[in-house]
Amino acid sequence: MTRLNFSICFLFFLCSTLLIPGHAYRSLSKNHVALFIFGDSLFDAGNNNYINTTIQFQANFWPYGETFFNYPTGRASDGRLIPDFIAEYVKLPLISTFLPSYNSDKFIYGVNFASVGGGALVETFQGMVIDLKTQLSYFKIAVEKQFRQELGDEGAETLLSKAVYLFSIGNNDIFDFASNTSVLRWQYSKEDYIGMVIGNVTSTIREIYKKGGRKFGFVNLLPLGCLPAMKALVPGNTGSCLEIASELAELYNKALYQVLHELESQLKGFRYSIHDFYNSLSKRINDPSRYGFKEGVTGCCGSGPYRGIASCGRQNKNEYELCDNPKEYVIFDSVHPTESAYKQIAELLWSGTPDATGPYNLKQLFEQS
Repeated sequence: MTRLNFSICFLFFLCSTLLIPGHAYRSLSKNHVALFIFGDSLFDAGNNNYINTTIQFQANFWPYGETFFNYPTGRASDGRLIPDFIAEYVKLPLISTFLPSYNSDKFIYGVNFASVGGGALVETFQGMVIDLKTQLSYFKIAVEKQFRQELGDEGAETLLSKAVYLFSIGNNDIFDFASNTSVLRWQYSKEDYIGMVIGNVTSTIREIYKKGGRKFGFVNLLPLGCLPAMKALVPGNTGSCLEIASELAELYNKALYQVLHELESQLKGFRYSIHDFYNSLSKRINDPSRYGFKEGVTGCCGSGPYRGIASCGRQNKNEYELCDNPKEYVIFDSVHPTESAYKQIAELLWSGTPDATGPYNLKQLFEQS
């Protein structure tokens, strides 16, 4: 996305906030908990529909959205994503995307800033996506400022401290690095690269904490090397996972657990929930029938080995394959889980036991004052 396009969207948003009815804020329940969503295509509900990018970083075309919504919303799946289910569990409406700005009257319930292709590093698919730093700037300059104007400092601080901040970030940084497209691949060791990614995630958490955020939710990285898109890169199509992607995901996940534990001891009132998405999805890929699926390795939609070529909806219909029933599949396209898989993961994130989600699950975070 060009700087000009970002500026135009942002200016339009600021102007439109003047039209938000004040009663939407005054009628808030004292137990109201908002949900703010940051990250990548696992969470993007349509922000990338409104930016100047390429079809590679969008999902606003058929067959995306074919099951639940019956039309493409921009979600990179056949239906709902994890944040959609979490909103349902907490009795919130579907959380509005930050873009377009006419959704701003619903921001009191929370905001979805996530972007297909978005990474923790600005350099990850730079200019084509909304990176984490930009997502944070939207939260700070627009949304947090708006709450202070409508609710006053005390009211805004109460809302922001009760809110839950949900993250899925880092997947694209690893994809970029592992698939040789990153300009940083040859400048940094794997450990140093992971350190940079985690450093940006950590600084974002600290910035939100400074603005009043206290309750944070995370899913760790997917088993990236074993997704169809990565397996298709393995020479000979042997069925093996792409080793470097799996290694980087494991390094990142270990570092994320460590930094969250450290922040818990450093930041007063900081609480978090993290779900082991890597392990949960791996189980479903490797043993789909145990979880009600028929196919775990091959995607529902795509072409090439494992349907790992990202052609789903991006080419003429006769140039890619589409399964008859996405509910039978763990993976929808070359990368993203189906709605059925997302629902199972959302349930684990919401009310899972400590072996899957800890030290709190999201239900516990939402219930805490």
